[in-house]
Amino acid sequence: MSLPSLRLKANADRRLRAGHLWVYSNEVDVTATPLQGFQAGQQAVLEAANGKPLGIVALSPNNLICARLLSRDVKLPLDKSLLVHRLNVALSLRQRLFDQPCYRLVYGDSDLLPGLVVDRFFDILVVQLASATMEAHKDDVIAALVQVLKPSGILFKNDSSARDAEGLQRYVETVYGEVPDWVPLEENGVKFEAPVREGQKTGWFYDHRMNRARLAPYVKGKRVLDLFSYIGGWGVQAGAFGASEVFCVDASGFALDGVERNAALNGISEKLTCIEGDVFEALRELKAAEERFDVIIADPPAFIKRKKDLKNGEAAYRRLNEQAMRMLTKDGILVSASCSMHLPEDDLHNILLTSARHLDRNLQLLERGGQGPDHPVHPAIAETRYIKSITCRLLPNS
Repeated sequence: MSLPSLRLKANADRRLRAGHLWVYSNEVDVTATPLQGFQAGQQAVLEAANGKPLGIVALSPNNLICARLLSRDVKLPLDKSLLVHRLNVALSLRQRLFDQPCYRLVYGDSDLLPGLVVDRFFDILVVQLASATMEAHKDDVIAALVQVLKPSGILFKNDSSARDAEGLQRYVETVYGEVPDWVPLEENGVKFEAPVREGQKTGWFYDHRMNRARLAPYVKGKRVLDLFSYIGGWGVQAGAFGASEVFCVDASGFALDGVERNAALNGISEKLTCIEGDVFEALRELKAAEERFDVIIADPPAFIKRKKDLKNGEAAYRRLNEQAMRMLTKDGILVSASCSMHLPEDDLHNILLTSARHLDRNLQLLERGGQGPDHPVHPAIAETRYIKSITCRLLPNS
């Protein structure tokens, strides 16, 4: 395969040589290689200013991140062969870590497959293609997944906003075998079914697996409130770990149907109460009813999707955590989580401290958690680390 060249400005290769994988549009020598001369989805040989090849990149010429490194070997473009190799490397890690084939198999840049996400639910695979290059190679993606994993079904869940910036249409399609609307999975020994077609993202969030596992010693025999519960990842596991009662709050009736479905799978339906509605309004109503909880989990959707949302997002996290603290018993446990990449962990820490002091309570930080190892962090790309989870204890001010 003969590929065109993309040349960098002088010294613009330093970050890439240090381990980064992204090329920004202002780093390209557009006199030598005009970006408008490329199409989204193309591959090119990336060159330093002196013409020395640095590797092969996937191109998004209309975006700020205009290229992502696929391989540092110019003889290895993205094709089925490279996909099979990278999938096997990714699989070897997950097989070491998990006793059931339920995990994120591919996490984009971190698994050296930018624009590709694959979640595995036993023999069902749910795939997201977020780049024009991966979309152009979707047949190779399917063929490689079939060769490496021999699944019974593959669903392309290509309905995310990330595709818009690449000029790609959104669609959801079964591309191999058969995929039911709800698929089984197991996490921390607890059984679930996830709505892979109609649910959020791929239908499930494996990223908090390790943090949910750590619930066990805190919830046994306790009254638990799960805010933004979705289909019960936290709440159902709390019930399975021995909580006496679990209340799950979500604005989606469809999600709460999933909570009830998953509670029944684990024989804990009698412990579960579902509350449909706005979480902040539900908290006000629960407080007015003088309800109190021993453990509260606050794992909201991303309040900060872009940097410009930072101020309003931090205010939302403060409001949520402070209202949750008001609902805790005097020796209560709060698990405060964030999936906002733009919110540093120390900022969440400070939000919790400020909230506790505003209520004239003392705070102990007990545990800090991040995303599970099936969401590995690329050490040069801070954006690949997004999950924060802080477990804290709220004490009287005395």
